[in-house]
Amino acid sequence: MQPIQNILSPIVDENTRILVVGSMPGKQSLDKQQYYGNARNHFWPIIGELFQVEIPDNYEERIALLRSNKIGLWDSIASCERKGSLDATIKNETPNDFAKLFEQYPQVQLVLFNGSKSLDVFKKHVGLQVLENRAYKKMPSTSPIPGKNIKSFNEKVAMWQVMKAYM
Repeated sequence: MQPIQNILSPIVDENTRILVVGSMPGKQSLDKQQYYGNARNHFWPIIGELFQVEIPDNYEERIALLRSNKIGLWDSIASCERKGSLDATIKNETPNDFAKLFEQYPQVQLVLFNGSKSLDVFKKHVGLQVLENRAYKKMPSTSPIPGKNIKSFNEKVAMWQVMKAYM
């Protein structure tokens, strides 16, 4: 197991209404210093389908697309030990400071947990009480790694539609 530090800062501003919370970025994402940097991850294609747009190749333009739709990104884990990029191998995780984030950005109305690990870590280390009056939902993981309870791409798109009501 290798210790891993999450070097990605939250992408949140005063316009963010929806916060997508992942677990811990995979190696490719950390190497690129980009959320959902693995080309096989379904996150960006799902966003493209939801908004009927072509996802730009440029990362800054991708982030601008999210911001224009009031969507922010962060991860439940600040650091952990992990073998490879699999969530299943995460151990000794330290959470990010969501109490501070929500204090700074009280306008966030919906928190979408990208997969089970993200929600499990959040509940264990942060606690759902920090969400106060915010809605939250566990979403099917956008990870390209096969696992149990895998949904088809179209099923994922249908489930991720929930964010549209908060824009």
